[in-house]
Amino acid sequence: MADMTEAPEIEDGAPPSHDEENRLTEEFVRLVSEAVDNGDHNLAQELVNPLHNADIADLFEQIGKDERAPLASALGDMVSADVLSEMNEYVRDDLIGVLNPGQIADLTEQLDTDDAVSIIEDLDKAEQQAVLAELEPEDRAVIESALTYPEKSAGRIMQRDLVAVPEHLNVGQLIDYLREHNDLTTEFWEVYVVDPAHRPVGTCQLSWILRVPRDIAVGDIMKREQTLIPVDMDQEEVAIRFQKYNLISAAVVNEDGRLIGMITVDDVLHIIEDEASEDVLLLSGAGEGDINEPIRDSYKARVRWLIANLVTAMVVSLVIAIFGAAIEQMVALAILMPIVASIGGNAGTQTMAVSVRALAMNELTRSNTRRIIGREFRIALLNGGTIAILVGLGTGLIFSNVMLGSVIAAAMVINILVAGFAGIVVPVTLERMNQDPALASSVFVTMITDTMGFLAFLGLAVLSGLVSL
Repeated sequence: MADMTEAPEIEDGAPPSHDEENRLTEEFVRLVSEAVDNGDHNLAQELVNPLHNADIADLFEQIGKDERAPLASALGDMVSADVLSEMNEYVRDDLIGVLNPGQIADLTEQLDTDDAVSIIEDLDKAEQQAVLAELEPEDRAVIESALTYPEKSAGRIMQRDLVAVPEHLNVGQLIDYLREHNDLTTEFWEVYVVDPAHRPVGTCQLSWILRVPRDIAVGDIMKREQTLIPVDMDQEEVAIRFQKYNLISAAVVNEDGRLIGMITVDDVLHIIEDEASEDVLLLSGAGEGDINEPIRDSYKARVRWLIANLVTAMVVSLVIAIFGAAIEQMVALAILMPIVASIGGNAGTQTMAVSVRALAMNELTRSNTRRIIGREFRIALLNGGTIAILVGLGTGLIFSNVMLGSVIAAAMVINILVAGFAGIVVPVTLERMNQDPALASSVFVTMITDTMGFLAFLGLAVLSGLVSL
């Protein structure tokens, strides 16, 4: 297995597999593809063999969809369960589509429960049942149990393989237990201590166990305070708890408080990345934003928000139409309108991004919403005043019209204040309605800032006597 910190190189004059940023090189990918196309499976395996599982997964993502099945056939057993677990879900679906249920079952049995569930949950119902039927009864029961929990919940991502012992053991007995039972999981950071009802009462880090005499009771060295994760907790909340309490692993409990699994920090890192990417993509209306997503799915995800934007843009156009006669009287109004919309939109986007992040991190709650709104209002007032002075002076000088400069300055202050208010109120309102605050915030905030910006600018122009309706 290759060291992830040092890119492996292929001998005999072949190009290096990785560049200076640890990405697969174009020359290396092309060489592997040519080996597969020429039927030289031995060369393909020789080239790929030094790669880490994650790099082999990247290789499948770098080539075209039609090339993936031939490459998998050429590599044979090198396309392991660990490679599949590292793979993009759309690319993985392409490969799984050419495997029979028995092959999929063999691969999933080699994985931790959470990774096996992530593969099986993406199959349709018929395929799921066919794969589950091929699994060993014990493995099938565990995965079926995991699939009963909501998607993106702790129950879906937890591992069932853990070490749990009673409190009455001493350290020597615990060490002997760990050594004698070969069926125990080999990857864990702490041992969970449970009561007779299998409810967690504490944890012991491995470092503590190794550094105390054998006759010390486990109950004397364990840490009783621990962060327990309810099995139905949303994975985003799980990630927040790991970040807040600096956890390496945490016990997962059912509704009765019984220990049923654990979540480790490596799983949480994937969650944090996925949730952060999801929020950014939702704000832009780009769907899942995966470059391997089928074109039809990407089209459906994006076009609906473009249609929503079209509808909101028509609302803005109606406001402009009301002041059509006034715009005809002074061309400068039409020239300056994009400035009002652009600055207001950017101000709203800034506040909205801060609000969505704060909601996602549980930093913006019911108890501090008013204070945060007041904070953003003051920031908007400062920003509005600064921009108003600059644009007002510039407009007055360029068009030799002090009144026009005053109008756009006042409109800019109003629009930035409205943008700051909308940027926080819209996401908070969606969150209170149990909707993802990133889902449609940008659509509503853009409509509000554009509409109010034009209404303020053109309305003030009429009220000031610059133009008339």
